[in-house]
Amino acid sequence: MRNIMVKAVVYRRLCVVAILLVLALCALGYRLVDLQVLRHDELSARANANTRRAYLLEPRRGEIRDIRGQLLATSLPARTICADPSLIGRFPAEVARTIAPLLQLNEAEVCQRLLPRTRTNEVGQLVTNRYVVLKRKVTLDTWQQVQSAMARLKVGVDESRLAKRDRVFYRQLRQNAIFADQVEDQLRVYPNQKLGAHVLGYVGLHEREINGQRLLETVGMDGIELMLNAQLEGVRGWRVTEKDSRNRELVAFREQDVEPADGLNVVVSLDAGLQHIVETELAEAVAKFSPISASVVVVRPRTGEILALCTLPNFDPNAPGLAAPDQRRNRVIADIAEPGSTFKIVAVSAALNEQTVRISDRFDCEHGKFVYAGRLLHDSGNHGVLTVEEIITESSNIGAAKVGIRLGEPLLHRYIRSFGFSTRTGIPLPGEVSGIVHPLDRWNKLSITRVPMGHETACTPLQMVMAMSAIANGGVLMRPMLVDRLEDKDGNVVVKYQPQAVRQVISEATARQMVAALKTVITAKKGTATKAGLEHYTVAGKTGTAQKAGPGGYMPGKYFSSFIGFFPADRPELCISVVMDEPKGGYFGGQVCAPVFRGIAEHAANHMDIRPDIIREETGPETGPGREPGGLVPTLARRSNP
Repeated sequence: MRNIMVKAVVYRRLCVVAILLVLALCALGYRLVDLQVLRHDELSARANANTRRAYLLEPRRGEIRDIRGQLLATSLPARTICADPSLIGRFPAEVARTIAPLLQLNEAEVCQRLLPRTRTNEVGQLVTNRYVVLKRKVTLDTWQQVQSAMARLKVGVDESRLAKRDRVFYRQLRQNAIFADQVEDQLRVYPNQKLGAHVLGYVGLHEREINGQRLLETVGMDGIELMLNAQLEGVRGWRVTEKDSRNRELVAFREQDVEPADGLNVVVSLDAGLQHIVETELAEAVAKFSPISASVVVVRPRTGEILALCTLPNFDPNAPGLAAPDQRRNRVIADIAEPGSTFKIVAVSAALNEQTVRISDRFDCEHGKFVYAGRLLHDSGNHGVLTVEEIITESSNIGAAKVGIRLGEPLLHRYIRSFGFSTRTGIPLPGEVSGIVHPLDRWNKLSITRVPMGHETACTPLQMVMAMSAIANGGVLMRPMLVDRLEDKDGNVVVKYQPQAVRQVISEATARQMVAALKTVITAKKGTATKAGLEHYTVAGKTGTAQKAGPGGYMPGKYFSSFIGFFPADRPELCISVVMDEPKGGYFGGQVCAPVFRGIAEHAANHMDIRPDIIREETGPETGPGREPGGLVPTLARRSNP
């Protein structure tokens, strides 16, 4: 009986154990179903979030080079420097003191950012700030200096006496508390500082979100950087991979790895050597005459290529934020003013082209006082009867007005627009304005006498130099050309740009007559630009001195001075425009701008190996080898341009 009772107790216990085991197995089974089936997507996503990483790989931004291959803008490898405050402990001040000078940051601000902080995330978990960005776009050299400085960090503790766990903390502090983001960055660098700044432009950072990932991308903000941003920036790649518990990549589990396509290199028409010449000469002129601003444009007339473009004051594209907006504005294309007497080339060439006048026709310039429509028009000199050529030579306002009257309003207006005024030139730079040319129905009775001398209309310096280049180019107006070609990273040409003719404005015969007249501006005794003459080259050009217009009319003592010339006059290689806004110590274009033209032209001719077109002969004391009979020593042989 006792055995039966013992067995019954054992059986009951076994049943209880069995029931408990079944319940445990059911619970375990339910848990497995819950984890593997019901919550599979959620838990899989959380697991992937802990180990799986997706990165966008930034392409290298293309370079900008000049026409001779000199580097103007490039991108250097850079890193984003970060901190893990949880590894810094009580030493943020010491770390900030060590790295702030190297990163060129404020030490107090860095110290505040290194302090550990906690927050509640979106799922209610308490987390520590383990990723704090200290500075972006840090060069590799600077990052190496930061690493070296952190490795030598002194905290005032004898670590040799500490326990192993405490020593691990200090090792982590030195090695991992300050780190670089694994996604590589790039720093845009302009190695020549301010050279060609208004053409190159500059870049900035633009924040955008792609597939839930916030990115700071480098984008062009001005100049070529902006206009050709799509070509320069390239195409992103991406990488999907896994990390271990120590945040190291498990390369074997890399699922996707698509390399980025680097941006194209842009080769501009600028010649860096010529650009340097222009900027140096213009800076000397600015120091001498102290204008509000000054600009120079150098154009190759037969192609429209812009070989140099400078406006002062300028800025350093490496640090555009340090410059005022006026310094960053490209005044060559964004500022307009009445051109003054340089505009006389439009009225005179139009009248010659229409055969309304001949170059030898004579006009009475009224000794400097001409009354038309009840208003008096003054000349800068006491001119009497002048030929059309002499009107250009001596820059007679009255002579230009009378040429305009004979030409007539409709034709004058048509030629003004045909020369490209009131229309953007199409140069690939942002901010270009079209200028002002009033429609005929807004002209008053005086307009036909004022417009030919460069009043009642406004244009950019670029529009004016392109109009002069059209005369130098046999009457063909060219579109300004600033980009020569696009190349891939191996130097293969992807896109080649060609010169574009806009229209034939005047005939070639008329252009030749204008060139002959424009030569006298420099060579004639009464020419307004004798200071623009070159020793070995014939120069053709025109001065301009326009009183500045203000809200209440023309402002006394404030002038916009200019000179535009080209050489060699009969086969022009370069057309150079020099303009100054309110120069001091002189304001006539032939006085302040013509010498700048000469300085640029002399150096440019040597730099570009332009062949002379003038024979100079010196008288020698005797006849000998290399000497002509009569003692004449030829110092230059006459050569024609190729």
